[in-house]
Amino acid sequence: MDLDRADEICRVAFGTFLGAPDPFGTVDYVRTRWAADPQAAFAATVEGEVVGSNFATNWGSVGFFGPLTVRPDLWDQGIGRRLMEPVMDCFGAWGNSHLGLFTFSHSPKHLELYRRYGFWPRFLTAIMKKQVAEAAAVPGRVLYGELPAAERPDALSLCRALTGAVYEGLSLEREIVAVHTQGLGDTILLHGAGSELDGLAVCHCGAGSEAGTDVCFVKFGAVRPGPGAADRFERLLDACERLAAERGLDQLDAGMNLARPDAYRRMIDRGFPHLVAGCDHAQAQPTRVQLSRRLCDRRLALRPPPRSIRQEGPVLSHVKRRTRSRSTTRRPTTGRSAGNHR
Repeated sequence: MDLDRADEICRVAFGTFLGAPDPFGTVDYVRTRWAADPQAAFAATVEGEVVGSNFATNWGSVGFFGPLTVRPDLWDQGIGRRLMEPVMDCFGAWGNSHLGLFTFSHSPKHLELYRRYGFWPRFLTAIMKKQVAEAAAVPGRVLYGELPAAERPDALSLCRALTGAVYEGLSLEREIVAVHTQGLGDTILLHGAGSELDGLAVCHCGAGSEAGTDVCFVKFGAVRPGPGAADRFERLLDACERLAAERGLDQLDAGMNLARPDAYRRMIDRGFPHLVAGCDHAQAQPTRVQLSRRLCDRRLALRPPPRSIRQEGPVLSHVKRRTRSRSTTRRPTTGRSAGNHR
């Protein structure tokens, strides 16, 4: 994949839709998500030139995709739908039971595109930001990147146990390793009195990551459910702010799904204003599909578009997840969005 061209299209598509020349600045979604799993990155081409891209992410039982972007002069030509096909094939091959995305809540175009694949709007997700203050040391906080290599497998096992308690089969192992390998930030491991983790947070830090200059972005955060979860959540927020301060970053960003009203209120009380809202989508009944040849080819060769092209909005989306049909299953909570906001 021509990553430079895909990145340029991603910025132009979002910028055209939002009316901003470059809404991302030093934030990088394309290269970071490609590097995390090149086999789940897809490019659409017209006469050999990249005109759009999409990225699938595998978090164990949870799968999501984005950003999905198409060159603005080719909007409404079906390229977005073509880029959805191999992503759905990925989910079928991975066997994810919980599929989702994050997109603009005010765009009928986006809502309709994803509805065609069984994704329905659910809860708003607030993108929240606060200025970093001086933060005291947090007892039990360990950074994955500071662990000796021999101890990391055990740490990942503890992370799987925690995320599995939040949502069956949810695993952040690939995300944690990708952040460490690419040097995008670090993962906070919050130990408690027992042998289990009290919480974890996957954080991107600074330019070239999904955070951007002077920002620490909590891409995923979770605490062990059950009695005392609220206190563990407060400690995890303290640990995230401490990491941002240690890295010399001025701003802490996080996304909060409004299906979690207590956690949302706690973030408001800590000085996180609600700045942007998007909508997470969930697939009501996950579809099992066969792996297509396009998954191996990595590119979708498209015919040249017609001369007359409508330009109404980009096809793009970010991360989020969905609930299973069983009401007893907990929903995982993650950061921004794609989608991740953005």
